[in-house]
Amino acid sequence: MIKVIYNNTLRVHDCTYRIFEVGFTIARCAVTGPSGSIKLGGDMAGIIENRTFNTDTFIGSEIDNITIMELIGRGAMGAVFVGYQKSLKRKVAVKVFPRDGADDARGRVHFREEAETVAVLNHPNIVQIIDMGATADCLFIVMQMVQGEDLRTMIHRYQRNPIPARRLIDVHMVLSIMLPVLDALAYAHEEGVVHQDIKPGNILIEERSNRPYLADFGIARSAMSEESDSDIIVGTPLYIAPEQIREEQCDSRSDIYSAGIVLFEALAGKLPFEKNNMETLLSLKMNNPDELFSVRPSRFCPAIDGDMERIILKAAASRKGERYQNCRAFHHELSQYYARRYGGGVQ
Repeated sequence: MIKVIYNNTLRVHDCTYRIFEVGFTIARCAVTGPSGSIKLGGDMAGIIENRTFNTDTFIGSEIDNITIMELIGRGAMGAVFVGYQKSLKRKVAVKVFPRDGADDARGRVHFREEAETVAVLNHPNIVQIIDMGATADCLFIVMQMVQGEDLRTMIHRYQRNPIPARRLIDVHMVLSIMLPVLDALAYAHEEGVVHQDIKPGNILIEERSNRPYLADFGIARSAMSEESDSDIIVGTPLYIAPEQIREEQCDSRSDIYSAGIVLFEALAGKLPFEKNNMETLLSLKMNNPDELFSVRPSRFCPAIDGDMERIILKAAASRKGERYQNCRAFHHELSQYYARRYGGGVQ
């Protein structure tokens, strides 16, 4: 049973969860257990309270053979910058984690595992790891630079269109994004990697080719991982599966649930529940997950027909056994839908 204590704080069993950032980035939770110990969920334990990290000091600095140019975004692990790799004369993305952000030994293990997890994944729709290393001040990962926008930004951009009829992304475009992402996710699962934070913000669309990329495996769980803690909730509350909130065993079907929610939002432009009341949402997912969809997808959005509704509801079923049992099956059904509606496959 779940009980709300105060704003953004939840009491679950014998643990208190303090939600720091929900909805836009990885959920960061302070967890107080029966013993009184504190754990933090999300990218890395202890980073959230690192308010002394000044990103401005990195601009113009040199990391290895890379010049840091500008800030892309900041999160629990530190920050991601645009960098210029002088040896190959190209732009790269550089994820930087300051050494004083958390316990250095654990930070090194987590950071290394993130890089190694993604480095073994060789797929055209997964952001590639180029290099990793350390300086006296930070740990860093050098990644492929994807110039474009993420799916969350695209959804919001369409929603702001002054013409109501143009506020939804075309179904063809949504499928052209989601099918390659599901193929990438299926590949990751087959390599023993569960992403655990599938959401629109982690799907990048390259502006020139419109190729989608699955990004940010920062909290991915690998079968080879040395660091694992079942007492920590990871993921973004809007998209994580009920079992992730209940701290039950997560597997590839947890990613499938999240991908189903993303598919719904990409088609409808929004989700059928109130984003601002996170306590209610978490309580609903934990105690009454079957009631999450207060309105059937086809009634919520005219662009979702009966066949698409069936696919969404199967992917986002509250019980793992009722979902697609692997991502290949999800991808196959969505591919069949695409073929029936448009003929052929996604180019």
